[in-house]
Amino acid sequence: MSGTVIVDYGMGNLRSVQKAFEKIGEAAAVSCSPHEIAKASRVVLPGVGAFRDAAAALRRLDLIPVLCDHIAADRPFLGICLGLQLLMEVSFEDGQYEGLGIIPGVVRRFELPSEYKIPHMGWNQISVSENAAHLLQGSLSPADWFYFVHSYHVDPADNSWTAATTDYGRPFVSVVARGNLIATQFHPEKSQTSGLKLLRNFAADSVSA
Repeated sequence: MSGTVIVDYGMGNLRSVQKAFEKIGEAAAVSCSPHEIAKASRVVLPGVGAFRDAAAALRRLDLIPVLCDHIAADRPFLGICLGLQLLMEVSFEDGQYEGLGIIPGVVRRFELPSEYKIPHMGWNQISVSENAAHLLQGSLSPADWFYFVHSYHVDPADNSWTAATTDYGRPFVSVVARGNLIATQFHPEKSQTSGLKLLRNFAADSVSA
């Protein structure tokens, strides 16, 4: 298998993610080829923008089967921001749209007290759940700060997926994890030292429990 591949489906700050991996000494290729992604030992699904457009692009490029196969094989997978939301069954962003269905649950718009602005944008912290995977235990701590930009958040039906929450008017799920899958609502590539620590753990050869 090849190394780390960042999925290019026409949405997301791909170069920023690639540069973050370069900073930790990890060569990460950018590809929209199902064949290349299928060969990857680690897959990163980034994303910025509308859920509907992202899901449509993944289907058009025939990427959903290869992503689902990679996750089902418990090979290392990292979802970032919209890349987390796409793992859910359904999003209610400007309608109702199907996701990959990897994680039972939905994507909802924030409903917050009037003093909280939407989108949630800027630096915030996390509370690590007891369900946090081994990968997270060395990557995330309540002392770390991460950069968020989002108006919607995931709402898993199964709490065992929840690895960390963040408070913004109320707690919301900011990290999910199971096995070698991890997905974050924040942007590790924009989160400086804390984000690079997470990426370094993800890129390590031994991420299996």
